[in-house]
Amino acid sequence: MVFSSHLFVFYFLPLALLLYYAAPARTRHLLLTGFSYLFYGWANPLFVVLMAFSTAVDYACGRVIAAEPTGRAAKVVEKPPRSRRQKTALVISIVTNLSLLGFFKYFNFGVDSFNALVTALGVADWQWDTFFRITLPLGISFYTFQSMSYTIDVYRGQAAAIGNPVDFACYVSMFPQLVAGPIIRFHEVARQLEQRTHTLEKFARGTALFILGLSKKVLLANSCGLLADLVFDAGGRSCLDAWIGLLAYSFQIYFDFSGYSDMAIGLGLMLGFTFPKNFDSPYRSASITEFWRRWHLSLSNWLRDYLYIPLGGNRLGPSRTYINLAMVMLLGGLWHGAAWTFVAWGALHGGALALERALGKQSLYHRWPRPFRVAITFVVVAIGWVFFRSASITAAGSFLASLVGAGSPGPGDRLLSGMTHQPWLMGWLGVAAIVTWAAPQSWDWTRRITAARAVAMLGLFWVSLLLLTTQSFNPFIYFIF
Repeated sequence: MVFSSHLFVFYFLPLALLLYYAAPARTRHLLLTGFSYLFYGWANPLFVVLMAFSTAVDYACGRVIAAEPTGRAAKVVEKPPRSRRQKTALVISIVTNLSLLGFFKYFNFGVDSFNALVTALGVADWQWDTFFRITLPLGISFYTFQSMSYTIDVYRGQAAAIGNPVDFACYVSMFPQLVAGPIIRFHEVARQLEQRTHTLEKFARGTALFILGLSKKVLLANSCGLLADLVFDAGGRSCLDAWIGLLAYSFQIYFDFSGYSDMAIGLGLMLGFTFPKNFDSPYRSASITEFWRRWHLSLSNWLRDYLYIPLGGNRLGPSRTYINLAMVMLLGGLWHGAAWTFVAWGALHGGALALERALGKQSLYHRWPRPFRVAITFVVVAIGWVFFRSASITAAGSFLASLVGAGSPGPGDRLLSGMTHQPWLMGWLGVAAIVTWAAPQSWDWTRRITAARAVAMLGLFWVSLLLLTTQSFNPFIYFIF
């Protein structure tokens, strides 16, 4: 089930909100957990079993780490001393989560990579012709990171352990951000799980964010996605069409994910939760370093706090800093997908981050006008999306060749140009560009809901629902991560 569907908008969400607000406060977490399990298990009920197992392990490990009698929550202790038993509980939590993530996400990738390697070495008889393939549970990358943050936060003394298992199950499975984030770290919502306010102002802002996110997804991401698919899936393409397709995909992935994040944050507000901001106009960044301070903030902050800083961050000298940056971005690439294209994407960003740190703020690059640096940064990010979108390194290389006019011309190049240069597709590309670089952010625009804004949002909502009725193209990129 996805947010941008009639099933969710007209049936699931109204019923969930109605029963949530009608239920007594003490049963709301149980009700929300039930609806979240229904939401997650809609595609495959077995996925719920896996998530419930991960939830049970982390809850039990959190109780051991807390070393307190079961209650609503254990007291937070600053920099607490930890016993071997507590350290073992932390290790069990981390190993369990990473093992589940590694097996379900990377088993097929490992088998395929091994088979390709032995074939290249001329020993094809060594191939592992496994009789089964692993189905990737939806959103496993998100909820394992989220669940794992609980035991780490409790171990560090940054949050209290939950005494009620239903509260913890609600935190892990909450449907607004379950399958595609934002990645909500436990200490960010620990107090809200105990007590939060439900106000009309919160609900109104949440509704506005949901509508704007839905509009981004349906009007902009889907329209740009049609154009991107035409170009990327073509056998050959001209240089101009390659750049048009790349621009379209850059907009598609941005509005696809930022739109989903807006909807998730909006749904959280409707339920009384305040989730952190996940996008901060990343295409307005003047460097790759700034880009990662603006793009997918919940993942960037998670990798920084739970991986980069524990590895030593920038405290162990320049060489170690570059290694840490490269390692974090490589793992970040693999987190997004089990393919060498994602490794290449992570390597590109890791290399760019290391280069910018090596050059420093006194370099010639930093003396250029900001609009020029924003344009260069966007081009570098867009080139990275070639690897993110392509099915293989070979396909990515072919597309990159097209970008510089070195691609092999195909018999359908003129037909592709005729399909991509349609006025309505170019029009949506122009609208996407205006929203990206000139429009205010949804986060800021919804802080004050005026009558004029309410009317505008109702119009966007009506148009989005109308297009949902007619659109057969409604993919969600991050749904499979």
